[in-house]
Amino acid sequence: MILREMLIDDLEQVMEIERELFHVPWTREGFFTFLTREDAMFLVVEEKEQILGYCGLLMVLDEGDITNVAVRRDRQKEGIGNFLMESLIRLAAERGVTTIHLEVRVGNDRAIRLYERNGFTRDGIRKGYYSDPTEDALLMTRHPENN
Repeated sequence: MILREMLIDDLEQVMEIERELFHVPWTREGFFTFLTREDAMFLVVEEKEQILGYCGLLMVLDEGDITNVAVRRDRQKEGIGNFLMESLIRLAAERGVTTIHLEVRVGNDRAIRLYERNGFTRDGIRKGYYSDPTEDALLMTRHPENN
């Protein structure tokens, strides 16, 4: 497996994963916009030129906000999500980001466990944040003291 920054050429495969996993997927244009920004970092894990997963982070000063973490359904439970998270946290720290925030569906137990294993703590609930289906978001943060 190779970890690298997401390229525009990756968007076709990324969009396949996005549509497979999410009820309200990002658009190709949405990804494209973030790939051209200096304050964004998007990573992919690939194997034999096949994208297995990706994640993204928006950065402002010493804080970051995780936009998405996704792993192909047929490659989940192999540690790829954890590898992406550890890599994202390490690379963010190299850019001076010490506090990282995210939102996750309250019913996504697997993702919540992944984030907690990587030092994130529960901060609160954002009511009705997600649609299709409507669901609350659990707010989580990885603080510098959790590094």
